[in-house]
Amino acid sequence: MLAPSRRRRNERAAFGLYATAVQAARRPVLYLPPPAGFGVADTLDGRFDLIALHVALLIRRLQAQPEPGPALAQAVFDAMFADMDRSLREMGVGDLSVAKKVRVMWEALHGRATAYESALGEGDAAARGAALAAALARNVWRGAPPEDAPARLAAYVEAADRALAAQDLRVAVPDFPEV
Repeated sequence: MLAPSRRRRNERAAFGLYATAVQAARRPVLYLPPPAGFGVADTLDGRFDLIALHVALLIRRLQAQPEPGPALAQAVFDAMFADMDRSLREMGVGDLSVAKKVRVMWEALHGRATAYESALGEGDAAARGAALAAALARNVWRGAPPEDAPARLAAYVEAADRALAAQDLRVAVPDFPEV
């Protein structure tokens, strides 16, 4: 168990890390129609999917770092779902429904993170890109993506994963590459 002061420090850092992931997920180009953008639906689901993608990349990097990296990864996860809970309540979702909806979101993040982790672990670049594009098409566009958007987003995800791997997120704000 972390000491209370260390836990608070991790919580503060995690909310900052999470805010940076949200900022990256909210880039307008992601929601613009092709060819200028990626054509992600500017809906609650579309925004959740891109936040989940960026948070999954952030958690992947933090878990690979020495302590307090894994503790920060858990704190980022907690920050995301505290924000999701707050957002649902602000939208007027009833108290009895919030826990169920947050659980569905948690399961969605877990499934997506697992799919992205598996794809990023593929051996060669072609297999990695294809697996990542397929996972993104399935999750971000629900199987009906604009032409070439999954491959373009997969290239961005691979660049973001490499950029995050070069950063020590225990002491720095993540720098997601431009889309």
